[in-house]
Amino acid sequence: MYDIIVIGGGPAGVAAAVYTARKRLRTLLISESFGGQSIVSDDIQNWIGEPHISGFELAQKMEAHVRSYSDIVDIKTERAGAIAEKGRDFEVRTEQGNTYEGKVVILAAGARRRRLGVPGEEEFNGKGVAYCSTCDAPLFSGKKVVVVGGGNAGLEAVQDLFPYASEVWMLERADALRGDQVTQEEVRKNPKFKGVIFGAEVIKITGDQFVSAVGYKDIKTGEEKTLAAEGIFIEIGSLPNSEMVKGLVDLDAWGQVKIDSKHASTSHPGVYAAGDITDDPYKQNNISAGDAVKAALAAYQYLLKRGQTNPA
Repeated sequence: MYDIIVIGGGPAGVAAAVYTARKRLRTLLISESFGGQSIVSDDIQNWIGEPHISGFELAQKMEAHVRSYSDIVDIKTERAGAIAEKGRDFEVRTEQGNTYEGKVVILAAGARRRRLGVPGEEEFNGKGVAYCSTCDAPLFSGKKVVVVGGGNAGLEAVQDLFPYASEVWMLERADALRGDQVTQEEVRKNPKFKGVIFGAEVIKITGDQFVSAVGYKDIKTGEEKTLAAEGIFIEIGSLPNSEMVKGLVDLDAWGQVKIDSKHASTSHPGVYAAGDITDDPYKQNNISAGDAVKAALAAYQYLLKRGQTNPA
């Protein structure tokens, strides 16, 4: 029986495990890997304290930090499949067939970017294909960039790229942009914005070592066309990895775990959540880590009130 089971090995999961370890709570961290979604980034420039660090290096540092508490933290390289109540405790079952019990669960399983599912997308992931403009826009200085997606996320990506890219295009399946009208107007005023191609269905991403073009089909005519680009930002939403807690905690319309932002608590006592799995609007590594610290400290207080852990 663990005091805390942390699910996830990204910034939120690691921060939670480090803080529960420092409170001397017997902790289990379950994750297939470390680093989260940023592991594919070649140059992260907004992780506080590191002007430049690759996603791979950051993942290594995170893992080393957690493993430095090996006397109190166990790590299982598995994927959580389901979480169920067991009295007032919890049982976590993994896809590998193992079962673990804990008094508290901290959900930090993150999210996965919604993919286009077209040829070249995975091949050029991190080599011109990007999913986070806040993280990666500075890498596209002086380059022609295409943003796929016409919602608020797509428009915000365009704005993030303006200080860096030489020109920015948008591709949108629908006949109109879906983002806020005020943001649309601001985007259209910028001379770097070259326009929106509506009714465009992306069918492939091509290049050599790096992206050089995106292929799309005109939905109305069926004609296939090519747009040269040195960067493709895919902004068509994300999918939280919350399937394991469906029915256990309250989710919003997008499947995100609803949390009380003061304590990172969910609708179910003893279950906390942080990072991209939650309904926090700002999906950033630093915020995920900070929210996870809240979750860890709140979980500690919860256990104290249960009278099942030594406050020393």
